[in-house]
Amino acid sequence: MLATIQKTEQGYTAHYVRHYSHSADLVWAYLTDNGYLQQWFSELRVDELRVGGLLKFDMQDGTFEEMEILDLEPKSVLEYTWGEDRVRFELKPEGAAGCRLDFIERIGKLTDHTPRDLAGWHVCLDVIAALLDGRTLERELEWKGWYEQYKARLAGLE
Repeated sequence: MLATIQKTEQGYTAHYVRHYSHSADLVWAYLTDNGYLQQWFSELRVDELRVGGLLKFDMQDGTFEEMEILDLEPKSVLEYTWGEDRVRFELKPEGAAGCRLDFIERIGKLTDHTPRDLAGWHVCLDVIAALLDGRTLERELEWKGWYEQYKARLAGLE
């Protein structure tokens, strides 16, 4: 399902919802444990898991972009800077053994790169689901399809 994208006073928000048939504890591990994190976002690693701590994004050129953790509630909330923007993961138990993940990106301004990022996050969340279920996804093929959809959706917002 595509993210819901809305214009706000501060810019835009993209809100993705995913329902996983796995515990919030396990999904939390995929968000915060470097061993799991590397499986779905190989350029990203947690350096210090605390408010004020850092995640580091490997720019693949020997440099790293640091992203500050702004909000953290273990096994429930993780929010950090993403360049000039913010990303927030919220986990809630759902059903007998599952959980709901709300992923919210706060975007200051739309750029030519925004639909790429939105498609990338969309695929990342789907890759987490596939990993949890023991499946694989063809990331590049998936990304291309979602990119076109997000590009079209953003064209109507500007």
